Amino acid sequence: MSSSSSPRLPSSARSRSTLSWQRTPTLRRWSPAAAWRPAMDPRWWRWVASTDSLTARLIAASPRPFRVRLLDEGIGVPRCDEAQSLGLAPGRVAWIREVLLMSGEHPWVAARSVAPLTRGGCRSLRALGERSLGSWLFAQPDLERGPIELSADPAGVWLRRSRFRHGRIQLLVQERFLTQMAADLGLPPGA
Repeated sequence: MSSSSSPRLPSSARSRSTLSWQRTPTLRRWSPAAAWRPAMDPRWWRWVASTDSLTARLIAASPRPFRVRLLDEGIGVPRCDEAQSLGLAPGRVAWIREVLLMSGEHPWVAARSVAPLTRGGCRSLRALGERSLGSWLFAQPDLERGPIELSADPAGVWLRRSRFRHGRIQLLVQERFLTQMAADLGLPPGA
């Protein structure tokens, strides 16, 4: 996925990243968040249905310093469900970024962002490095957020996604809540 112009990461980081998202089927079934509410523990609902900054929530809940661990970023082909959500033709390339949102050394959320390539639109995204996408996004006064969609996740607890728009940037953000977060915060371990 990494392009020659983006920084190279250790192969171990790339392989962990690739493996974590390849476990997700190429066409996942997504449903509106409200459809999951009756079956969801209310403690999880507060996390997965929130429309404010997940980064801010994680910082507030973390007993350890919060940080972003960049796993991979560059130009790549989105999965089928990602391309469909963004209205991209199959096989079109996009900017893809994968990170872990960490409480100290504990991974709490695995996040994957996909943005169609637009003239000048992805420059700000490529410059993030190990800074939080959420803190940058939620600082944009013209930010628009689409509905939250959810899916149960065998590799974590819950998986959510939503589309964002800021100026010429369109972005699909997917967040996989991990079992370590559930253990650290005393949340139910399974979806």
